[in-house]
Amino acid sequence: MLARLIPTRVHALMDYTVGVLLIAAPWIFSFADESSAAKWISIIVGVLVIATSAMTNYEGGFLGHAVSMRMHLMADALVGIFLIISPWLFGFADEGANAWLPFVLIGIGELGAAALTNPMPGERSQRAREARRTV
Repeated sequence: MLARLIPTRVHALMDYTVGVLLIAAPWIFSFADESSAAKWISIIVGVLVIATSAMTNYEGGFLGHAVSMRMHLMADALVGIFLIISPWLFGFADEGANAWLPFVLIGIGELGAAALTNPMPGERSQRAREARRTV
């Protein structure tokens, strides 16, 4: 089992940063004019990452807590897999590294964040550690 090194507070910051990065990626990496599929996948996934984060039961959730942290981490893993395979699935892998490489790297980052984040938000995580120490 992997060590859960990333606290949910840090994960929340990473989520919003990745969401904004995905929305801006077509222009940052100059693939907006090369591939319509890459552009729209990047923008839509970025919006979904931000929306999911806003509804997650952790320090970054501000629209309610409808999504548990465990479900959020599973969604992050699925987003990571989707981003990694999307250049080949939607046919923009041949458009150049500037079109497909950001998807692969961000996807790998999403998988890593999902695997390494502590699924217990803030105070609950602290209470669990304290309970283990007293036993």
